[in-house]
Amino acid sequence: MRGKLIVSVIAGLLIGALGAIALLPQVREQLLPAAGQQQSGTAAIGGPFTLTDANGKTVTDADFRGRYMLIFFGFTNCPDICPAGLQLISAAMAKLGDKADKVVPVFVSVDPARDTPEKLASYVKNFDDRVVGLTGTPEQIAHIASVYRVYYEKTPNESAPGDYGMNHTSIIYLMGPDGKYVRHFTPMTDLDEMVQRLDKLL
Repeated sequence: MRGKLIVSVIAGLLIGALGAIALLPQVREQLLPAAGQQQSGTAAIGGPFTLTDANGKTVTDADFRGRYMLIFFGFTNCPDICPAGLQLISAAMAKLGDKADKVVPVFVSVDPARDTPEKLASYVKNFDDRVVGLTGTPEQIAHIASVYRVYYEKTPNESAPGDYGMNHTSIIYLMGPDGKYVRHFTPMTDLDEMVQRLDKLL
């Protein structure tokens, strides 16, 4: 009887862990291979997309070919993780010097209802002039989020009815000049480590 109980408990823990990995981006990110860890095969991250930049111009994934792309998903009302990620990217670009010309930092909004091109233009200026802000229709954002395996959802603000935040994946993807996934960082990555990794590639 006791043996069956132990087996049931273990099975329940395994099911719970698998459910957490599937549903919670925070858990999933913690279990991703560490940035730089070698893997076999090619990660199924990235693909074609069509969005609108901060100047109102239509851009596609093809516009970034020939240079590396640091792509980060977030929203302009984000209180912490988005500014941290963009500050890290901006600091890395500054430390790379001339080599930074081979990299395009891209910030994709997962809140198209509020993040207009004009709002994005004002927001990205707070970081680095080279950051390309992108938004689009809800359908376009859903598409790019799916090809980059990015999770996002609205989180209602209980203290301010009608207001909301956005829960989202907080990974900085490095894509190669061919548009293929190379590696990833997080907003918590050490700046010197990130610069060292990028410098070796560039």
